[in-house]
Order: sequence, then structure tokens, then C-alpha cells
Amino acid sequence: MDTSRPPFPPFTRETAIQKVRAAEDAWNSRDPEKVALAYTPDSYWRNRTEFVTGRGEIVAFLTRKWARELEYRLIKELWAFEENRIAVRFCYEWHDDRGNWFRSHGNENWEFTETGLMSRRFACINDQVIREEERLFHWPQGRRPDDHPGLSDLGL
Repeated sequence: MDTSRPPFPPFTRETAIQKVRAAEDAWNSRDPEKVALAYTPDSYWRNRTEFVTGRGEIVAFLTRKWARELEYRLIKELWAFEENRIAVRFCYEWHDDRGNWFRSHGNENWEFTETGLMSRRFACINDQVIREEERLFHWPQGRRPDDHPGLSDLGL
């Protein structure tokens, strides 16, 4: 079981950006077990209107999420940081089992332990219906390529 996850706080701009990209990469893997290891065993989340505590609940939450949000592709961008906290904004695109496409926009506030594990995550998310031809995230499932534009570059 992972007990630490560099980079460690206090964050610099560079290490905060590294932390954000690591989170984006993990979530784009769509592997709930892998993602959960970046959080403390008793991590506390608010995601939309759902409250999640601990790695077991994180795995269950993400398993449900990615069973419903198909062809999920995510971009995160650093918004602000201080000491052991990071704020990000993000967008992800996905479709449901009927082929309806969505772009979900949101903000997250993160708090980390001295070992670099996330202990608290608060997410606010809004879903926008889009047509398939309006999609902007077209890379193959998995990690976003380094040369793919970020949120600001895409005007999001």
C-alpha cells in the first residue's frame, strides 16, 4: 500500500503543476484502485452532492462513475496553491449509454498530508450537453498526450 506520493508540500508552482498532472493522468487511466492510492485511507470527499470517506468508498464511487461516464477524457489545470493546498479547474468529456455527449466543467479544492497523499477533496461540477462534433478531447483513451492543448489553450 502506498504511504507517500511525491511531490510533497509545501508546494511550489512547479510541484503543484506536477501534482495536478499526476492526478489527471491517474483519473484518465480510469483505474479506481490506482486512483484511490493517491488518497489517505480516511480521505474525505464531497463530489457534487455525494460524500465519500476512505479508499474503499473512493473505489466504489469511481467504479460507478466510469461505468456511467463512457469514453471519459479529462484535462485539469492548476488554479492556485498554497502550502499543502491546491485548487484546480477541470473539464472532462464523456457520453452516456445512449450516445449523448457531455462536457463536465468543475473546480476542485485539495488538501494534502506531509506525505503527499490527498486527505480532502471538494468538487463542484456542472454538466453541459454537447453534440459529438463539438467534442474537443480526441486523444486515445488514457493519458492526455503532452502536445495536446490544455484548458486555457482550448478557451475553456
